[in-house]
Formats: sequence, C-alpha cells, structure tokens
Amino acid sequence: MIQFQDISKTFKVAKRSPGIRAAFKSVVKREYTYIEALKDVSFTIERGEIIGYIGPNGAGKSTTIKILSGILVPTKGNCTVMRKVPWKNRIEHVKNIGVVFGQRSQLMWDIPVIDSFELLRDIYRVPEAQYKMNLDEIVEIFGLAEFINMPVRQLSLGQRMRCEIAASLLHSPQILFLDEPTIGLDAVSKVAVRNFIKRINTENDVTVLLTTHDMGDIETLTDRVMLIGKGQILYNGSFNQLKSRYNTAESRPIEEIIADVYEDYSI
Repeated sequence: MIQFQDISKTFKVAKRSPGIRAAFKSVVKREYTYIEALKDVSFTIERGEIIGYIGPNGAGKSTTIKILSGILVPTKGNCTVMRKVPWKNRIEHVKNIGVVFGQRSQLMWDIPVIDSFELLRDIYRVPEAQYKMNLDEIVEIFGLAEFINMPVRQLSLGQRMRCEIAASLLHSPQILFLDEPTIGLDAVSKVAVRNFIKRINTENDVTVLLTTHDMGDIETLTDRVMLIGKGQILYNGSFNQLKSRYNTAESRPIEEIIADVYEDYSI
C-alpha cells in the first residue's frame, strides 16, 4: 500500500550572526546551511497495519508524514501511496488519507467546530448520509456534543485535539497519518482515541502510521515499530522483538529500551 524508497530530504536554511550589522550584511550577501532531514529512508507498509514511528524531536518523523501526505516534495527518491505519487496526484491522493498534526490545526479558529466539519464535508464531497453516520459515531465516541457548537479558540488543547482527530475521519479515509495525535489529552480521552483507532483498523482495515512520544500509544496499538534518528531508520521490526533484544532487566520501561537503541547508534 505504501512504498517509501530511498527518500532523502534536504532543507536550505538561511543563517546569519546576531546583531544589526549582521542583519544588514545578510541583505547583501545571504549565507545558507543545509539540513538533511531524511537520508535514504526506505520502508513498506501493507494494508491494515498499524505502525509506530518513533524518534526524538528533529529525527525526521514529521518530514516523513508531510512527504507521504503530499505537502513536501523529497530531494530524491520515490514514494507511492495506493499507487499514487502524493505530491503529483494531490487531489486524488487526499481523498484516501486522513492526517492529524498535533501542533497544527485544520479547523477554523473563529467559527464553531461543526461549521469546520461541514466545510470539510464539502471539500471531500462526502455524501450526506455517510457524513451524518460518521459524525454521529465520532461525536459519541469522542464526547464532542458539549462543545461541538463552540468556536475552536474557546476549546482547551485536549478538546481541540479530539476535534482534530474527528475531522480527519469524517470522509472515511483508508490511511491515517497521525503525528502526535494524543498530545494534550487526558487519560480518558487517550483511551477513547486508542480504542477508536483499533476499531477502525479491525472493522474497516484502515492503515495507520502513528508518530508519538507516548509509549502507551505504541504498546497498546502497534505490532511493528520503526525507529528513526538523524534522518535514518535504525530499527524496523516487531515491537516484541525490540523489547526482547534490549530488555536486560525484567519489566524494564520501553523508554529505556529505546534510549539504548539510540545509544548504540550514537544518536
């Protein structure tokens, strides 16, 4: 379903020293530095898998999600999602995917949540009957009824994140890209999100790529994990095999196990 082959992404970033003189100098002659966010990254994801994509901040997780979503174009390499190149077939591609970025919103800030949902329904051209069925189910599962008519700016972070996840599911996507989806959620909301992800995966065979720093998400949802550091895949395999390989002490926290992997690669 997803083929990610030898993908690299390099960002060109302007740099300058602090101070007014340096600011004026940068206008005349600008200097740049190059940051390799991804370095020859390759992986395959089959239909119906839930993959945990783990790494420290700046490792390349969000860059990967943006390339898969068609937001970014890689510097080199090939990528297909359901046989489509994301950045070349944007309109057809986005019909099949749902995306949640924990640090960014797809909801309109000053209007009620339900109005944003209606707008997304029009954008994705979701049939009225399907939209109503999806909306009723999502509102009940995530407990949105009490604030769905409130402007987004008046919501707490946890409430907004529940609405963001709901928005990504209104058009019944076949693939979900979730970038820190449980950030800011309380324990009850996290359980609801995890249960819903498992439910749509089991019932509708939805494929999920999940990036998170919450190891509870990883342990609850995923069978396979990919660890990325400094733009390179360090481990791609079974979650249980990862634990048994590094678990030198009984009941050792998964965070310590992952830290050992990065230490082996001097990350």
